[in-house]
Amino acid sequence: MAGGNLTTVMEFILLGFSNLPNFQGFLSCVFLIIYMSILIGNGLIILLTKVSRVLHTPMYFFLGNFSFLEICYTSVTLPNMLTNLWTQGRNISFLACAIQLCFLLILGGTECLLLAVMAYDHYIAICKPLYYPAIMNHKVCVQLVVGSWTTGIPVMIGQTYQIFSLSFCDSNELNHVFCDIPPLLKLACSDTFVIELSVYVVAVLFVIIPFILIIRSYVKIIITIFKLPSHAGKYKAFSTCSSHLIVVVLFFGSAITTYLRPKSNNSGGTEKMLSLFYAIVTPLINPMIYSLRNKDVIYALKKLLSK
Repeated sequence: MAGGNLTTVMEFILLGFSNLPNFQGFLSCVFLIIYMSILIGNGLIILLTKVSRVLHTPMYFFLGNFSFLEICYTSVTLPNMLTNLWTQGRNISFLACAIQLCFLLILGGTECLLLAVMAYDHYIAICKPLYYPAIMNHKVCVQLVVGSWTTGIPVMIGQTYQIFSLSFCDSNELNHVFCDIPPLLKLACSDTFVIELSVYVVAVLFVIIPFILIIRSYVKIIITIFKLPSHAGKYKAFSTCSSHLIVVVLFFGSAITTYLRPKSNNSGGTEKMLSLFYAIVTPLINPMIYSLRNKDVIYALKKLLSK
């Protein structure tokens, strides 16, 4: 006892879908199929970008890294969700919850930065095609990817430490499917103003600023595309960018809504749906968006299957 009615929380209970007791088996099958689809779809893109010479370009180098990131991002949450649904055991230790949140934040920040890097790559390819080989050489591509993966690590570790330094009391039940910032702040019995302010600052740095840079890149891309003389050139340029733009809208839309909404507007059901969207649905549809809308990927896949 920390004093009075304050108790040191040693574990949390993830309520998840406990309000749907008759659908636990159905949900576990659905999430298992989704997880396997994510692994297979994104794994196939990684394989294609490695073995196909047609895809040995900076754009597909970034896409391969992005697919690997999606596998990691989903693996932080989905296996634990599946275990909870199968065993009906919803307990997660204090340390495990902190580790899960830390990896979720690091990978989420990496995804925002990598999407911005991919937008920059499209911008150089369309707006400055003559300088593209010189600007986007292999060394620069590797540096951009490494920077995307590592920039957020110290910030997100610090953010996680701040959140788990709070005092939790009264209840240890998280009305969520995995450990995330909004439900954790709801359980805190100490003042969360400083933590919430830091969450907004980090969200601006790793979500809003990359999103603005992406929008800025696409404004210039669209202006350049409309100046192209041939309809075929315009169509090819739009086709190249449209897949990435769809992913940007889906991921950033759900992430911004989750982390930058006023606290009073956050309801458990809405939080669950939004978190499932950016943590599971987006990684699921990414391979379909990039493969079905990309002739190079389809060609590489047909060539691989023919062998």
